[in-house]
Amino acid sequence: MLVVEITRGARAGFKLESSADTIRVGRATDNDIALADELVSSDHARLLYSGERYVVRDMRSTNGTTVVRGGRDGAAEERIPVDDAVGREVALESGDVIELGAGDRAVAMTVTIADDADDARVVAVRRIEELSPASVHVERDTSILAKLYAAQKKIGAAGDLNEVLVAVADAAFDLVARATHVTIVLRDDDEEGTGRSTGVSGYVPIVTRVRGQAGPSGPIPITRSVFRKVVTERAAVVAADAPKEVGQTESLMGASIRSTMGVPFWKGEEILGVLQMDNRESAGVFTSADLEVMAVLAYHASLAVANARLVKRLRAAEDRLKKENAFLKGREETRRTGGRAVTQEIIGNSSVMRSLNDQLAKVVDTRVTVLIEGETGTGKELVASSVHYRSRRRDKLFVGQNCAAMPEQLLESELFGHKKGAFTGAHEEKKGLFEIADGGTLFLDEVTEMPLSLQSKLLRVLQEGEVRPVGATVEKRVNVRIVAATNRNLEKEVAEGRFREDLYYRLKVFPIRVPPLRERREDVPLIGEYFLKRYSAEMGKPAAGFSQQAMELMQTYDWPGNVRELQNEVQRLVIQIEPGAFVTPDLLSARIRQVEGVVERVRPTKGTLKEMMDQLERWLLIEALREHDNNKTAASKTLGITREGLHKKLRAFGLS
Repeated sequence: MLVVEITRGARAGFKLESSADTIRVGRATDNDIALADELVSSDHARLLYSGERYVVRDMRSTNGTTVVRGGRDGAAEERIPVDDAVGREVALESGDVIELGAGDRAVAMTVTIADDADDARVVAVRRIEELSPASVHVERDTSILAKLYAAQKKIGAAGDLNEVLVAVADAAFDLVARATHVTIVLRDDDEEGTGRSTGVSGYVPIVTRVRGQAGPSGPIPITRSVFRKVVTERAAVVAADAPKEVGQTESLMGASIRSTMGVPFWKGEEILGVLQMDNRESAGVFTSADLEVMAVLAYHASLAVANARLVKRLRAAEDRLKKENAFLKGREETRRTGGRAVTQEIIGNSSVMRSLNDQLAKVVDTRVTVLIEGETGTGKELVASSVHYRSRRRDKLFVGQNCAAMPEQLLESELFGHKKGAFTGAHEEKKGLFEIADGGTLFLDEVTEMPLSLQSKLLRVLQEGEVRPVGATVEKRVNVRIVAATNRNLEKEVAEGRFREDLYYRLKVFPIRVPPLRERREDVPLIGEYFLKRYSAEMGKPAAGFSQQAMELMQTYDWPGNVRELQNEVQRLVIQIEPGAFVTPDLLSARIRQVEGVVERVRPTKGTLKEMMDQLERWLLIEALREHDNNKTAASKTLGITREGLHKKLRAFGLS
């Protein structure tokens, strides 16, 4: 029995006497002790009976929990924070004060532990080590064997944990004629596997049944004395004529139990739960023979319960992973399409882009490795994602990694994963991107930046379809489509020894070149309008479009930063433009407006076509010589003519 009295706080003077195994304390109104004080969290703490003692557990409250011990009759006061240092759990002694929060506004509760004389006196005990799948008594009774066989079939056919427990409860009624009530309690999922298998806290009633009643019954009190003995001694227990043999305890007398039996479900060293059977209607008591029968049932049911709980957790984990997968895929697609979750689309109607789309259509549903080549900012990652989202792998993950963004050791761990303790800082096992992208596509950007030591591991993945995490001794098979990208000349990298030749041939199975923007100037209006609409919507600032003069300047500009530079330019324009206005030349960046000055300088004076063409050609010859410091060989090479041809033209224009 635990007596809790609030001595400081809004409910000072409140007293609770309880023999429950769990007392919940917090601001939420459904707590056993509901407190409105501002320093108290919604689910602040729990007072738990562990089978041998009471403990207070802090539920990661905002303002903390402290146990104050001593401080009376000259004894020194000891303050024990209930935090991670003590596992957020402190054993209680009679007279302890529990403070919820800190300072003068903390709520103080004094606890008194009263002895309830609840020690069980039993007539039969069978330790788990003694329980076996068969017994002499059971083997001699063919009717019991038939019932056990029928029960095993029903338990084995159960589809989930609840069905398993209902089948076990029904089998208990069939096997023990004197049983009138059956209750099954299981260890909370949060408690299972923690190693705290000796206490009785953390168990939750799951199934209750009353003989003769169809369907579930209301909650049935658990006989703490018998239940405690089952859990702490890891044994099956029978108490005959319970009120007399077990003791006049509150739980027994309140339930009018005449005889009770507790049988454990277990897995290794852990007690998974307890099946409690009661006889409340007659003077007949459970016998050792009944215990033998239930021991056989429990032996087999324990495995079914353990498997059902495992399946339940696996299904929950699978459901969580599916949701995470869907979230990641949605976020990735949204990120690549400017906040709109739509199909990946490459913008461009030029001949070179139509050719690129034709190439993609041929390769997307094959398993070959794709190598995307192109200058920085041309949209290689967008092309890579299109390879994935147009293929049959679209329902799986598209994962990207820039090989130039990490040092060698971190990149190896990121790609291939690592085992716990594989290197300093490897505190837990980590899956690599190859495993995460299993069934999907892995995009390796700037693949030429990958160190030679990792290139050999990548080659093995391409050849064998296997990855070995750092620190592991065995390989894992993966089904990943590799799409690589580079802005360098791979042949040159191989020739200079910076890239493995065998990997080069593995990667360049199907090369795709993404043209720079200057080679597809007719696509500039399409791309510009796309980004204008996108950023106008994001910033809530409508734009009428580009003026003709502004677009002409944009098409004339070379865009050395390619699509990325155009994207940044349009984003800046939307910030500058007045709502509803057109983009005019004066808003463009200076580097783009310079083209306008060049055009003005080149513009010939009015005359015949030949005269204007001669003026233009003369200007180009002068500019070429100026750029190369009057080096005629270099100038002729730039102009694409011979040195003799350049001399001839210079003489014709009087420039020699």
